[in-house]
Amino acid sequence: MPALTNNIKIWMLPIGWWLIFSLFHGWMVMNAGFDVWVAGTDSIISNALLTVICTGTMFSVRYYRPNPEKSIYLFIGTILLAVLSWWLSIQILFEILLGDELFQTFLNSTIYVRIIINFLVISLFVMVGWISYYVNEKLEEQKHINEVQEIAREAELNNLRQQLQPHFLFNTLNSISALSIANPEKARTMIQQLSDFLRGTLKNEDHKNSILVNEIEHLQLYLEIEKVRFENRLNTKLEISKEVENVKIPYLLLQPLVENAIKFGLYDTLDQVTIEIIAKKENQYLKITVTNPYDEQTGKKIAGTGFGLNSIHRRLYLLFGRTDLLKTTGSGGKFIASLTIPITQ
Repeated sequence: MPALTNNIKIWMLPIGWWLIFSLFHGWMVMNAGFDVWVAGTDSIISNALLTVICTGTMFSVRYYRPNPEKSIYLFIGTILLAVLSWWLSIQILFEILLGDELFQTFLNSTIYVRIIINFLVISLFVMVGWISYYVNEKLEEQKHINEVQEIAREAELNNLRQQLQPHFLFNTLNSISALSIANPEKARTMIQQLSDFLRGTLKNEDHKNSILVNEIEHLQLYLEIEKVRFENRLNTKLEISKEVENVKIPYLLLQPLVENAIKFGLYDTLDQVTIEIIAKKENQYLKITVTNPYDEQTGKKIAGTGFGLNSIHRRLYLLFGRTDLLKTTGSGGKFIASLTIPITQ
């Protein structure tokens, strides 16, 4: 039903102009001294034929567009169609109004006016057809470019997602290898946790987005693995607002953020470290902050951020076309990564 309504709206304008032009045509014939029957017949026959020829011409020009140096053929063709439209109309009118010699004389006296009008109207439709094709061609070209860009964007996003797993997996396997001799029980626990984590990853790998609560659950599996690695040195504090639990975020976006916090929070110290993860709504955005302590003497190292934060920057740009959705600050012995995601649901 909506498609039918749209088609009706599209055709309303040309039909309206055809009616106005036909009424004007009939009015001009009546002003020449003929009655409503003669004027109406002349207008309907002439303009109906002209409409058929113009419509055919408009669609034909979409498939035949001569080079500029051959445009003379199009000009000649338009003249021939104008003459054809005039000739067919007078043949039909002569047959219908056979006994009206005065009208036949009127038709003969208006030959040039009718041909010129037909030529101008057909030329207008040729231009409309040509412009219509040109616009559609440009739209199709832009659509193709957008599709190619979308494919390239998806390929890059997939590549980034695939790089995240080996990045984390290598670290975990190294830890398992170290624990396998010193603490076999912890190594087995870590292997089981890694299995659960990878199973959850495989379950979601085909999804572009995930709701925040699911991402947090997946993140907690990752944190459990890291807690086995660092024992009691790693503590986490999560504050997730209820109103943002079902907000959609890019899949596997939080893990590299927290991994970065663990890397710069624990690697340079033997003390206990608390990683704070806070998620709340600010206006129409989901605001996630990850805070970790860091040594200000070695704080310049954080500026590089490594693969994790760079991957987030790139993914956010590819998804939202913005470079200001991830910000990092370091002061007072704390490093804060702030992630801002537009809420689209």
